[in-house]
Amino acid sequence: MNLGFLPPELVALLGAGFWHAAIVFLRVSAMVAVLPAMGELYVPTRVKLAVAAAFTFVVAPALPAFPEPDGVMEYARFAVTEAIIGLALGIGVRIFVLTLQTAGTMAAQSTSLSQVLGGIGAEPMPALGAVLMISGVALAAMMGLHVRVAELMIRSYQMFPAGQFPAAAGLTEWGVFRVSQSFSLAFTLAAPFVVTAVIYNLTLGVINRAMPQLMVAMVGAPVITFFGLFILMVGSPMILDVWMRSLMTFFADPGGGMP
Repeated sequence: MNLGFLPPELVALLGAGFWHAAIVFLRVSAMVAVLPAMGELYVPTRVKLAVAAAFTFVVAPALPAFPEPDGVMEYARFAVTEAIIGLALGIGVRIFVLTLQTAGTMAAQSTSLSQVLGGIGAEPMPALGAVLMISGVALAAMMGLHVRVAELMIRSYQMFPAGQFPAAAGLTEWGVFRVSQSFSLAFTLAAPFVVTAVIYNLTLGVINRAMPQLMVAMVGAPVITFFGLFILMVGSPMILDVWMRSLMTFFADPGGGMP
């Protein structure tokens, strides 16, 4: 494009702004690709691209200008490092959705609800996992997920400077910490269902010992299904509240667990 009709200073400014936005877009687009709500499999690629561009327009002005890459190799280095960092941060947020799915799987296996509506989402999961995941994503969007994500993107440049490879040991330790926290949180969220299932099975065992001729499995199956649905109805607000607090804690301190 011929920009000879523009002043040289404006042309230089536009060029610097383009490279600055392009470098920011590399990290932002990689992060958006795996974010909850915005990076789901059923979201069209054009929508993801538009969301990444919108985040770029928000994040880029809040950062000091990056110098124009000196050659193709330097831009390739930016592309690799920014993609790795963006994916790592996006997966850190995505893990919280997997936490809800894991908690739903634990609850469904405990209450004999693992086969009902098993294919409701893009990934196979039990009904309880699908309900908790959709509810959690909707709650996060209502609580300003896009604002928290933009803040995380801006703060990420203090944790991981642009163009620098993150330390492999530190990133690995951070990932292990996030996964361990995810399973711990998932078990905490599914604890009401697991405790109910333990009490239910102990009760059936006592009844079976007292009346061996009674088919306790036929009698008890509707009971555990009812209690599973009842706990989901009564306890889901508290479950989602605990999950949302953990998600906001991560946004407040995304570097937790990193040496």
